[in-house]
Amino acid sequence: MSQSLPPLDDLVACHHCDTLHVAQDLPDRARAYCQRCGSVMMTTQSTAIARVLSLAITAFVLLIAAISFPFLALDAKGLHNTTSVIDAVLAFNEGYAFPLAVAVAFFIIIIPLTRLGALIYALGPLARDKPAHAGAKRAFGLAEQLRPWSMAEIFIVGVTVALIKVAGLAAVTIGPAFWAFAGVVIVTVLKDQMICRYSIWEALEQQPD
Repeated sequence: MSQSLPPLDDLVACHHCDTLHVAQDLPDRARAYCQRCGSVMMTTQSTAIARVLSLAITAFVLLIAAISFPFLALDAKGLHNTTSVIDAVLAFNEGYAFPLAVAVAFFIIIIPLTRLGALIYALGPLARDKPAHAGAKRAFGLAEQLRPWSMAEIFIVGVTVALIKVAGLAAVTIGPAFWAFAGVVIVTVLKDQMICRYSIWEALEQQPD
């Protein structure tokens, strides 16, 4: 005897391993975990969206600071040089390296800012129990699509490795932008671990397009 499958609208996929589960109503302050990989899939905490929004705003402000302030300074044999994230991008803006400058700008500046801005736009009204903005679903979908391409953490790891190699050749002074970028990475990790995509999609589905 064949067993009937649940309706597709009642199925939810784990965002880490794509295992399908049947969505169920949870008691207050409860969490549902993936049976395969253990990732948090659903939560009913009333303050979850507000926490994700606050982390997204924090990451957005830190990223602006990381772009605006000096990143690091080098002193070697009487020569002093201070650079920023923008200077790192502009270092590749000539000749055949120009596409690399465009890629660096997109992956560590434009895409992270766009993703955080879209997330703030989509979740802002929901955190205040107000109707979502027009296009909130598309904004949250864009934020999810850009998630694999936001590479601020890759940049900070690469810079750290480079600093270890350069430290023996020159005196390196870490600027405020470095710590702001490190803060962006930490806050982004916390946000991505805390976010309940199913709950957000369910809240947005109840809103008009």
